[in-house]
Amino acid sequence: MMPSQATRRSVLCAALLAAATLSHAEKADRNKPVNLEADRVTVDDVSKVHIFDGNVTLTQGTLVIRSDKLVVKQDAEGFQNGIANANPGNLAHFRVKREGKDEFIEGEAERIEHDSKSETTKFFNRAYVKSGMDEVRGQFIVFDGQHEQYSVTSGPAGSVVPGRDNRVRAVIQPKNKGKDADIDPQASPAAGPPVKLQIAPNIANPR
Repeated sequence: MMPSQATRRSVLCAALLAAATLSHAEKADRNKPVNLEADRVTVDDVSKVHIFDGNVTLTQGTLVIRSDKLVVKQDAEGFQNGIANANPGNLAHFRVKREGKDEFIEGEAERIEHDSKSETTKFFNRAYVKSGMDEVRGQFIVFDGQHEQYSVTSGPAGSVVPGRDNRVRAVIQPKNKGKDADIDPQASPAAGPPVKLQIAPNIANPR
């Protein structure tokens, strides 16, 4: 296969992953062109693995992913799994606008993994996610795109590390802040449920 064909196939694979990443992103993004920059691209058609190395930037509409390395794999059913890695001392980043809302979801971690089949995104080590004005920090964050729920723990890969320095930290803004402060609390809530934040149940309360 000619190099130009390999490159086009790599971009297509990355485009499929971008379209699947964060299913609650703006729907208009899916119809936008994918722009991809990297220092090197490696294609393995037999194992369906595409590797983008060096100052990787992927953009599609409001979606932006930046990392030092991006690996995209495709399974037999055609679903994509993407892993964005940062070099030591760096962080991988993403940012995307939420569908129907004037706010963004953004996050960073040493490694970000997205599974298009389960619509889950995982953030490993020095993880941070911000949705609108709410934000959370921990060593491991899982975002369930189907239900818009987060799970956050103080240790790697879902474990819990005791100690105040390792605790999960979150900032949750009141939903009736500002112009909605005087609204009757018995009134019907606005359409569209807020993103739910779930802290691991076995993390102790602060002393």
